[in-house]
Parts: sequence; C-alpha cells; structure tokens
Amino acid sequence: MRELSGHRGRGLQSIDWKLVIYYLLLVLIGWVNIYASVQTDEPTSIFDLGCRSGMQFIWIVTALGLAAVILFLINPRIYEGFSLPIYLIVLFLLVAVIFLGVEIKGSKSWFDLGFFNFQPAEVSKISTSLLLATVMSQLGYKINRMRDFLITAAIILVPMMVIIMESETGLSLVYVGFIFMLYREGLSGWLIFLLGMAILTFVLTMSTSVFTTILVLLAITSFCIFLYSGWFKPWFIFCLPVIVLLAFVPSILEALSTTTIPAEGAEGVATEVLHPFWSKIKPTYILGGILAVLIPLTGFYSFKTNHKFAQLAIIAFIAGIILVFSTDFIFHNVLQWHQRTRIEVLLGLKDDPTGIGYNVNQSKIAIGSGGLFGKGFLHGTQTAYGFVPEQSTDFIFCTIGEEWGFFGCAAVLLIYFLFIWRIIKDAEKSREAFTRIYGYCVACCLFMHLFINVGMTLGIMPVIGIPLPLVSYGGSSMWGFTALIFIFIALNRNENKYY
Repeated sequence: MRELSGHRGRGLQSIDWKLVIYYLLLVLIGWVNIYASVQTDEPTSIFDLGCRSGMQFIWIVTALGLAAVILFLINPRIYEGFSLPIYLIVLFLLVAVIFLGVEIKGSKSWFDLGFFNFQPAEVSKISTSLLLATVMSQLGYKINRMRDFLITAAIILVPMMVIIMESETGLSLVYVGFIFMLYREGLSGWLIFLLGMAILTFVLTMSTSVFTTILVLLAITSFCIFLYSGWFKPWFIFCLPVIVLLAFVPSILEALSTTTIPAEGAEGVATEVLHPFWSKIKPTYILGGILAVLIPLTGFYSFKTNHKFAQLAIIAFIAGIILVFSTDFIFHNVLQWHQRTRIEVLLGLKDDPTGIGYNVNQSKIAIGSGGLFGKGFLHGTQTAYGFVPEQSTDFIFCTIGEEWGFFGCAAVLLIYFLFIWRIIKDAEKSREAFTRIYGYCVACCLFMHLFINVGMTLGIMPVIGIPLPLVSYGGSSMWGFTALIFIFIALNRNENKYY
C-alpha cells in the first residue's frame, strides 16, 4: 500500500505543473473575457447557460475531465502504436464532413451533433502530430533522404488539402507551422526560406505586376547563388546594375510607345498616339527573352560543374515563375469571395471599412481605445455592444485590448510565450525522439494559432477565422487544444517517472 502511494506521489511530482498553470491561466482569461464580451448594461451571471460564458464553463469542466483522463487513465505508450489508425480515422472524418457536415460561415467543416457542433479539423492537429512523431522517431529515419521527406510531407499535406477543400483556410495554415519542427529535426533552413519566397511571390503578384515579381525573384535567386558560391563582389559589380537597368524597361517602353502630336493652331490640343511597333512590346516579353537564354546557360553550367545549390536554385526559380502565372487562377478559383476580398483589403487593393473590412476596422478601434491600462472589466463598449463581430470567438483579443489595455495584452502574450517556451524546453530535455518531436508539433500549432489570430485583430493578417488557443469560445477548440497539450504533458510525465 505504501509502495502504491509512493508511486502515485512520484507520478504527481513528475508532472510539469508550470505547463498546467499556464494552461489554467489562459483558460481562466478566456472565460472571463468571453463573459465580458457578451455583456450589456444588465449583466447576467457568468454561469448562465443561456449565454456563451455559461456554455464555456461547461466546455472548460469537460476539458479538465478530458485532461485528467489523458494524464491518469491512458497509458502514454499507446499513442505511438495507435498513431496511424488515429490519423486514418480523423482523415476519414475530414473527408466525411465535406459531404455530411453543416455549413457555418461559409465553411462546411462541422458535424451537427445536436447538443454541439464538432469540427474534425481541430482534432486533426493531434493526429498529424502523433503520426509525424511516430514516423520521424523511427530508427534510421533521415529527413533529408527523399523517401523519408516525401512520406513526412504527405502526412502534413493530405489533411491540409482536405481542410482547404472544406474552405477552412485559416486552420490549414496552421499546418505550415510544422516546418519549424522539421527544421529542428534536420531539414535545411532553405525550405523555410522558400516558403517565405512563395508568400512574397503571391503578395507581389497581387499588388504589383508579373514583370516586377519575376525581376525580384531573379534578383533574390541570383544573389543567393553568388552568396553561396562565395562570389559576393561580382554580383554587386555586374549582376545588380543589370537588374536595376531592367527595372527601368517598363518606363522606357512606355516613353517609346507614345508619340505626342503637337497642337495645330492657337486653340489646338496636343494628342498622343501609340507607336505601331513599340506599343506591342511588353516588358515581360523582354524579360522572358533574357531568361530564355539565361536559364539554360546557367543550368548547363551548374550541371557541368555539379553545383548542386545552383541546380536547386534554378528549379526553385522556375517554380516561382509558375506560381506567378498561377496566382490569378488560385486567387479566383481556389479562394472564396470573402477570402479574396479580405486579402485585397489587407494588401490595400480595396478599401471597404464598412463592408468586408469592418471587422478589422472595429477591432483596431477597440484595441486602440483601451490605451495603456484599458477601460476596466465590463466597461468595454466596442466589444460588449457588438460593434466587433465575433468578439467572443475569433476576435476575443479585442476584448482583452479594450478592457485591459496594452499591459493586459502584453501580459496575455507573455503567458503564451512562456507556455510555448516551456513546451520547447521540455521537448529538448526529452530522451525519447517521439516525445521531443510531438512537443515541437504542439509548440508550432500554438504559435501559428497565436500569430494568425492576433495578426487578424491588428490588421496585419487577413481575417480567415481561427481561434485564440484556450481563450476563444468553443467546445471543439477547447477540447482539441486540451488533448493536444495534455498528451504532451502525459508523455513528458511518463519519461520523468522512469528516468
């Protein structure tokens, strides 16, 4: 009996209680601010099941029960063995919801279970993380080996693509965060760079022109090749001046293509006519002609000298050009209308403060009105009176900003960063690769949710509908994040018990 009691004592001591405290703090902050976001001049009880704060209390209690089950009733060893069946079941649910689910806010990603709506995409982060940890922790796994890399990429991309088909663009972007875990496990940092370049290419193509985008890609690609080769000075001396001169091609062609005919007589008006030859030449044609010669020559030289980096850079550059000419198709055929409009507003291509840009505009007003110390608990006006749509879900950070001010926002962000840092620290101390990899997956998911959600409320990210972890209202989100986090706490606890 004493031995059993001592064993349980050691089990409790092996729990990282700092992670549990961070979790409880965020849950409490969320619950209080959900209550504040839905109150008016006649506040009700925070436990009132007729409002969202009361329902959130139910989700919190059940989530704590789920956390206890994960910690004390489930053997953490089963996660590695059952990761593939769990992944396949969740993937089946992701596909099934497209046909059997209900549409909410333009996204068909919810199962209507009567008492509440269940979103499989929230659970998919857990199943994907578990399978990634299982595959990547296998003896002999090497991420830079093509076979292993393709398997890893497929594990991430398959549920990501299905979620995109559900029109849940926000949740699909969370999967991009796994790239940081891959980098920790040995993937070249150039992949992160390429991801950033893909985003830059899309933004430039949307906001400028095809010519400008390709020229920027050429400048960056050539700079990387010369930098990697150690030919830093020649790039500045020869290549950079040529690229700068090419930048003036559109202006030169515009000047050559237009001819001004002087006015006749005292009251005549000068007219402009297009030159029959120069007006037909587009800047893209000239740049395309140069690249048609430059790419084969560079490619031939790179293969002749076996310059692997140059070969990959050329392939990446060609892929970038394909993306440039595919942007219009992706924008108009893959993204939905409201997503397209939000991106246009974010990039400054469209000004719609009372329409699609209303959410962001009101969000910034709410946060700005909070000042340094906020208006005080239950004294917010922008969020409490419904000026900010979804103030208890996607835009819950506005309530924090308005009622608790800059210092309140800073405190919440600090808790998040301490939480994520603690997970990374525990993952690094782990003796088992499975626990380490899963821990990094958890940290990546939390970071991406935090970055995108806060970015939305501040107007630096498009409004794509993504909850603030443990703070936003919702049962699926609360249970999903609770399971995601406490599985790691259980894995970490299991290691601490035996080492």
